[in-house]
Amino acid sequence: MTDKKPLILITNDDGILADGLRYLGKAAGALGEVCVVAPERERSAISHAISLHDPLRVRRISLNGDSYGHGVLGTPADAVKIAIHALLPRRPDLVLSGINNGANVGINVLYSGTVSAAREAAILGVPGIAVSLAQKQNPPFEWAIPHILAVGRWTLEHGLPPGVCLNVNIPALSPAEVKGMKITRQALTKFHEAYEPREDPRGNVYYWLSGEVPLDGDDESIDANAVRRGFVSVTPLSYDLTAHDHTVGLAHSLERL
Repeated sequence: MTDKKPLILITNDDGILADGLRYLGKAAGALGEVCVVAPERERSAISHAISLHDPLRVRRISLNGDSYGHGVLGTPADAVKIAIHALLPRRPDLVLSGINNGANVGINVLYSGTVSAAREAAILGVPGIAVSLAQKQNPPFEWAIPHILAVGRWTLEHGLPPGVCLNVNIPALSPAEVKGMKITRQALTKFHEAYEPREDPRGNVYYWLSGEVPLDGDDESIDANAVRRGFVSVTPLSYDLTAHDHTVGLAHSLERL
């Protein structure tokens, strides 16, 4: 038996001083002992990149005069790896990543640094949860805290299957307005993307990526649809990218070449 509180590692892709991480820390503090290890600067859309050819520099960060955590000159996956292997006093019981300002649903999951941190936790055998709030401008992060607590407590009690993390997307609604929680699947609808040409003050043309996520029917079992309809979307994700449904058919064809 042990009286130790669960050790919760929190991280993000928006940088260690991001508001979303501070609110995530408030939720994590109600679950156990909190350690903060996160990228020093914003690393959004970095996906699951890790640092191989540069030294991974880490320094202690203070906030309002108090020690806050470790800032890593690397990616979200770097932060989780070095936290678990080198910085934490013991193996964490849970990794929380976020709170991201804006949803991480559909194909966006592949690009998300927030999700990659939770996925790296799963690779290392620790339950990981990525948390995003579906509002980019002035997000009301405090509204996400009750849902983080609910999913976090459940995960600490029950654990997750090996190799699985959770991608949690929360609608920008007050807790009283949220309709409930749904276990969902990742939307596969492609973005409507465009590269908008612009011109800098010196007359040089550059391009800015823009786009939107189209609606994906009415199925509330799809992550984006559930969030749009006022539900908290919880999607179990795996780092196994094998297309298992197609291995047999491809074997019959390609292995004869």
